[in-house]
Amino acid sequence: MVLTTLIGGNRESRTIADGTYMIGRNPSCPVCFDFPDVSERHAILTVRGGKAVVEDLHSANGTYVNGEQIDGPVELDGGMVVQVGESMLRVCGDDERPADDIGDAQPPEAAYEVPPCEDGEPAPDPLRELRRSVQEQIQKELLKRMDMKRLTVQGVDRDGLEETAREKIGQIIDEVVANGRLPDGIDPVRLEEDVFNEAMRLGPLEDLIADDSVSEIMVNGPDKVYVERDGRLQLSDCQFTDDASVLAVIERIIAPLGRRCDESQPYVDARLADGSRVNAIIAPLALSGPTITIRKFSKKALTPDDFIRFGTWTHNAAEFMKLCVWLRKNVIVAGGTGSGKTTLLNLLSGYIPRSERIVTVEDAAELRLQQPHVVRLEARPPNIEGKGAVPIRDLVKNCLRMRPDRIIVGECRGGEALDMLQAMNTGHDGSLTTVHANSPRDVISRLETMVLMSGMDLPSRAIREQIASAVDIIIHESRLSDGSRKVTAITEVTGLEGSQIVMQDLFAFSQKGVGPDGRILGEFKPTGAMPSWFDQLAGRGIKCDPRMFDPDCTADFSVERVK
Repeated sequence: MVLTTLIGGNRESRTIADGTYMIGRNPSCPVCFDFPDVSERHAILTVRGGKAVVEDLHSANGTYVNGEQIDGPVELDGGMVVQVGESMLRVCGDDERPADDIGDAQPPEAAYEVPPCEDGEPAPDPLRELRRSVQEQIQKELLKRMDMKRLTVQGVDRDGLEETAREKIGQIIDEVVANGRLPDGIDPVRLEEDVFNEAMRLGPLEDLIADDSVSEIMVNGPDKVYVERDGRLQLSDCQFTDDASVLAVIERIIAPLGRRCDESQPYVDARLADGSRVNAIIAPLALSGPTITIRKFSKKALTPDDFIRFGTWTHNAAEFMKLCVWLRKNVIVAGGTGSGKTTLLNLLSGYIPRSERIVTVEDAAELRLQQPHVVRLEARPPNIEGKGAVPIRDLVKNCLRMRPDRIIVGECRGGEALDMLQAMNTGHDGSLTTVHANSPRDVISRLETMVLMSGMDLPSRAIREQIASAVDIIIHESRLSDGSRKVTAITEVTGLEGSQIVMQDLFAFSQKGVGPDGRILGEFKPTGAMPSWFDQLAGRGIKCDPRMFDPDCTADFSVERVK
């Protein structure tokens, strides 16, 4: 059939094959009318067996056929004119001549194909656009039939709401199928699941969250959802209906935590039920639309052997860190954003004896410790009146009164660093925390800066004395250019000489080059330096072979308690 469009006096004709064609302002629409009075997805044109049907998609300004607004599917003949905003189109059979002034149109082109996007990738599949439109209409019908407010007032719990929603969605889709209104190519079972996820759960993100190969999800507005797989970013085919759908997902994530994200507080940190970390930021700060970043954690707790298999560290490095935790050394895990600090902190906590009492302090509770005696504390943001905030610093002070054997602070990023150092220096050995830093040496500078953020006017030497006395081991992890995460240094803080903190690397990663597949080639091995406290091990009832620290020795050694 021949599709003729009239846009601002410009007329164009082309041959179109059987299929579905989205009409709207969005550049991905096969029939694009880029005008303010046209909705993003305004109407849908279906061509089958020589017949054309147009249907409005609940657009803001409506769709008109021969001057009359339509409220359902309308079959077109060669003489009917469809008006979308100020633009018009007409569909005729191949052997029909368009009426009157259509005669001087351009000769028909080849059968219509979806045009490529500006970046060279093919434009979205029209069927996917149609599926999104159908899904949106079913969601609107669901809201009409399901009175959420009334059900909530009646005390219906979440499971009850989900059961009711599934029932209503099934009824609506059955009616659509029975009336022959479900377009060809759309699976009603999959459609039901998509509508349910959008209405009651995390919408299009549900499949990505269930996908174990995805480590991070980044929503840049409703139309662009990126994922990280194997350390590399990829654009997924997941999309939201509009900004409101993204905002609804943000609300579902933060509501159970008692947090808010609105115009007065347009960004928020939160977590999912499985501990995955969530950050959301909305307008007016986010110009490209509501933005969500979800850093997923593995469904199963990673073990030291997993880290060895991934190439994150070596067997001897794992045994040495186990030794440090056994000896109650204060350990700081450092690295950049996304380098895996929290995952490594979780793993190190697994070395803590099950008989000890552990208190964790976090902004958003993410750690998943396996010991039976764990007390978890989570900071609280201010309420809508700007009151009631409980920062990490107050929780660190409070946990000192809770008789902890170990204190684990999810991340030090401010004045709480001073309280953490004081705790390490006053009998709470074996504490663990993370710090953002580019190298072990930078950790010292970062700690000094954070102590000054506490508001205490301490001299530089006093701060460095606190750090040198409190911190025993710094383990630094990096995300390399190939996306892999590796422990790049295990460093001992040996003391203070003059005004400088003295450190020595015990293990270090040396990059050798880049492989043909883009992978970083290198070796993580001992430097030859021995821990300053190695001679004390025998007296502590621990057996450790000194060859573990020999850079020329390739054997694996294990740390053992002497019975």
